[in-house]
Amino acid sequence: LTGAQDGSVRMFEWTRPQQLVCFQQAGNARVTRMYFNAQGNKCGVADGEGFLSIWQVNQTTSNPKPYLSWQCHSKTTSDFAFITSSSLVATSGQSNDNRNVCLWDTLVSSGNSLIHAFTCHDHGATVLQYAPKHQLLISGGRKGYICVFDIRQRQILFTFQAHESAVKALALDPSEDYFVTGSAE
Repeated sequence: LTGAQDGSVRMFEWTRPQQLVCFQQAGNARVTRMYFNAQGNKCGVADGEGFLSIWQVNQTTSNPKPYLSWQCHSKTTSDFAFITSSSLVATSGQSNDNRNVCLWDTLVSSGNSLIHAFTCHDHGATVLQYAPKHQLLISGGRKGYICVFDIRQRQILFTFQAHESAVKALALDPSEDYFVTGSAE
C-alpha cells in the first residue's frame, strides 16, 4: 500500500509491477498514515485535512469508494490504530478544541461514531500506538510529551515529557513491557 504527498493511494502485489487498485487519485490531501487491519481485509488512510478513510481490500473495481470516511480532527489526522476486530479505531491529530486523541466506533452512523475524545497534547498529537494486551493507547505530541490512556476506563493514566521536540515515532515490544519513542531532534 503506498500513499503520497499528492493524496494518491495505491495497492500493489509483490509479483506484479502494475498497481492492483487505486483507492484514491492524486489531488487529495497529503497522506499522513496508512495501515492494514490485523485481518488484512481493510486498509485505512489518514490525511492532512483531518480525515480517516477505510476501504475493503478485496475490491474488484479500479477506483473503489471508501466504505467509511470521517473528519476525525479539524486540522490534521496524523496517525490511527485499528483496535480489537477493527470496529473500534483510535486517531491522533490536531483539533481546534484540543481533542487530539479520539476513539471511534465504525459500526454506528457517522454522527454517533465518536465514543470518546481526550483533551491532550497542546498543538496536536503526532503518533499513536495501541497496546492490546493492556488495552492502552500511547500517544506522542508536538511538544515532546507522551500520554498513556486506558481505553476501558477512557481516562489518561499519566503524561510525561520524553523529548524537547515533536515525538515522531513510537514502538512497542511484542510482550508490551516497554515502548520506545523517537523525536524530531
